[in-house]
Amino acid sequence: MKSLKILLVEDNLALAKSTSKLIERLSKHKVQIIDQPETIFELCMTDKVDIVIMDVNLSEASWADEEVSGADLSRLLKTKPETAHIPIILLTAYAMANEKESLMADSQANEFLTKPIRDYNILLEKIEKLV
Repeated sequence: MKSLKILLVEDNLALAKSTSKLIERLSKHKVQIIDQPETIFELCMTDKVDIVIMDVNLSEASWADEEVSGADLSRLLKTKPETAHIPIILLTAYAMANEKESLMADSQANEFLTKPIRDYNILLEKIEKLV
């Protein structure tokens, strides 16, 4: 598979760096880490993103002067014609199994994984299936 451009949206920088390094070490993909909602939209609208991996719980993230979650940002990306085609994988440490359906429906994301990621091969399989 070709090298993909992955946008990792995570507010925990240490976790983001370790996730990024593992993805890059196990694949040919390039990962860009961001934590600002404005940057997500700017990058996604430039066609320089093949897939977004986004934490559901983003502390202090805001869009249009309102606090937003990763699920909110996912829904915004999926409802804009310019970015609706970009696959999104949501990550969360807090969702229960019975919350997955409502979270997926609300966010319009393509996939869902719980943190911590124990098997990065599963993440890579999901990435390659979606792109």
